[in-house]
Amino acid sequence: MDKEKLMLFKESFMILGVMVFVVFYLLFTKMIPSIQAVSESSSQYKTQSATLGEKERILDTKKQAAIQAADSNIGSSKDMYKPMESGLDAESIVAGQFDDILRLLQANSIKTRSVKYDYNSPDDTFVKGASNILSACTLSMQMVATYKNFESFLKDLYKHEHFLDIAKIEIIPYSKNKTLLLVNFTLKLYAKKV
Repeated sequence: MDKEKLMLFKESFMILGVMVFVVFYLLFTKMIPSIQAVSESSSQYKTQSATLGEKERILDTKKQAAIQAADSNIGSSKDMYKPMESGLDAESIVAGQFDDILRLLQANSIKTRSVKYDYNSPDDTFVKGASNILSACTLSMQMVATYKNFESFLKDLYKHEHFLDIAKIEIIPYSKNKTLLLVNFTLKLYAKKV
């Protein structure tokens, strides 16, 4: 009987050993890919976290630069042109500013081929938002200038004391004389109504 108990013990121990082996085998075959996936996810997370931190630092730097630029622009922003007389129509309100632009063109030896006026265009953002207090004139000009003269004109426009908007510049070299430019230029002039 002792031999029988010993054999039974050996058989149950072997069955238990096989079951433990099968359980460990199944766990490892299922867990190893999961462990690898977790490890890979962890490394990706670390990489993405580092990238996010770097991008956040860049974003903060750009935000600071934008705030500084906005602050400097506010300090140097230009006033709207304001005519001396009250009750003028749109053309009369902007006439003084247009006269300044003509003087700049003459001072820089720029010839105008044509000028088209559009007063208080309904497409203009400023006119839409403040048509009761602002008047606007869009000048669409065709000009002939040298490179240097046009550059000086743009610098003078930048220095102009009142707010204006350069909406479009299209420059085409003149085919017969490459030192000359044919310029399609759109400029928006704004003035406060009095």
